[in-house]
Amino acid sequence: MASNADKDYRERVFRIVRSIPRGRVMTYGQIAEILGEGYTPRTVGFVMHSSNDRTPWHRVINAQGGCSTRGVVLPHDKQQRMLETEGVTFNERGRCELQKYLWIPVDPENKRQARAKKVSLFKNQHSSQRKSHE
Repeated sequence: MASNADKDYRERVFRIVRSIPRGRVMTYGQIAEILGEGYTPRTVGFVMHSSNDRTPWHRVINAQGGCSTRGVVLPHDKQQRMLETEGVTFNERGRCELQKYLWIPVDPENKRQARAKKVSLFKNQHSSQRKSHE
């Protein structure tokens, strides 16, 4: 039998996932970071396996922008197809462009910090892209 702490944790994950807008995604790691110390992308993934129909589980993807449901969900491309119906596009490697589709929940108390965090998520990627174009 699950403890109250387990139920609270699952509900916190589901509440975050239910807030993701259509056509946007979050990563397992991003959700774990929001939940705080002691939570990992893997634990978020385990919780997602127990989600119900009210939870848009398909909007949670891996840190590379790909779907991690192969071998877990049938058909194997169901998650990608569900996201594509919402307008998310994937490249030939089955990855979406996180810079375009990643959703970062905004804390109404601290919008500036949320904007800064989004910039920092892609800081290294921008600098490596600039170097490759020079």
